[in-house]
Amino acid sequence: MTLMRLSLATWTLTRAVLLLCVFKVFTVPGPDVTSDVSVIYRGWYEVLHSGSYPLDDVTWQYPPAAALAVLSPDLLPFLEYASAFFVLVLLCDALVFGLLLYAGGRPGMRSAGGWLWVLGVPLLGPTVYARYDLMVTAVAVAALLAGVRHPRVLGALAAFGALLKVWPVLLLVGTARGGETRRSWSAAAVTAAVLVLAAAVALPGAFAFLTFQRDRGLEIESLGALVFHVARQFGWEGRVELRYGSMEFAGPQVALVSTLALALSVLAFGWLLVWRLRARTFAVHTPADAAFTAVLLFTVTSRVISPQYMVWPLGVAAVCLVFRGSRMALPAGLVLVATAVTLLEFPLGFAHVVASDAEGVVLMAVRNGLLVAATVSAGRRLWRATVPGARQGRAAERISRAGLEGTRASAP
Repeated sequence: MTLMRLSLATWTLTRAVLLLCVFKVFTVPGPDVTSDVSVIYRGWYEVLHSGSYPLDDVTWQYPPAAALAVLSPDLLPFLEYASAFFVLVLLCDALVFGLLLYAGGRPGMRSAGGWLWVLGVPLLGPTVYARYDLMVTAVAVAALLAGVRHPRVLGALAAFGALLKVWPVLLLVGTARGGETRRSWSAAAVTAAVLVLAAAVALPGAFAFLTFQRDRGLEIESLGALVFHVARQFGWEGRVELRYGSMEFAGPQVALVSTLALALSVLAFGWLLVWRLRARTFAVHTPADAAFTAVLLFTVTSRVISPQYMVWPLGVAAVCLVFRGSRMALPAGLVLVATAVTLLEFPLGFAHVVASDAEGVVLMAVRNGLLVAATVSAGRRLWRATVPGARQGRAAERISRAGLEGTRASAP
């Protein structure tokens, strides 16, 4: 009970600070992170109310259900648009915390997931309340926790989340073979079909985002962008431009590296497919562990790693840590540290990142290096826990090593 009260007090204090930041009682150095809500989201809100998706705005790069997040401030008509949005994100944050707290208090579970969420979210600073990604993460957390007993709910929520921001479709990759997969995947297919049809009928331009997303370039915070951050130190003739709503590199070889990043994404998902085909041991925590690994793969190989993206693996990692049997503590810890570094690079040190100076290069190398390490660690742990022969091979290796050391010790 004492730990629960402490976590509740910590959540309340840290979220009060976040609200003071987005309401500009406190000003965080760097770019104004709230302008996306007060200017961009508000502009989309007006267009959606006029009866269409933002067909002429290349910054609209989201699936059709994202309109619900943009229109959500209508639920609080007594507040100004941005204020209502911040309050709704706070409520989603509280929902995630409550779900993790409840799940962690059940027999055989633990509170580590709730603590990861409590401490991790404020490490992103006010950005986490000034984007709708936390809303999507709330759907993902609810889906994974509900899926323990109700695979169809997992499927329906994963489909809804995917139509908010694509990545929650990855929640389905780790469902157990047989009935659980059939129920969750069929529920996802039906839910997605209904929502897509409703979106297409309700407003024109529901799928304009596909073109805008396809044309995006290499964002300066992505893993591939490190090539050009370093190249600028040696006279690379490229530049940084504001395109498609983010800062991207433009110049020689950028298209090549962007294509290689896409190829790396294909390889990453190829690994996921191989894992899915070979995995045989599915424990209660496997769907969360697999989703965490998949989200990390999706994030690290993306051409865009915006700061708010960090809340995705953070939320899924929190679900992993609720289960005592999960082996994702190390990669979850790496994600937590990477989240803290993300605040240092945006908004605090974003000018250094844009300039590719020494501080900016170090920040991006450390943050992305931590994400790569977390991804490799999560993938290895997932494989060893679920693929037949992996654990036996590791045990045999230990026995062989012990025998070799024993031989050496007994040698005259």
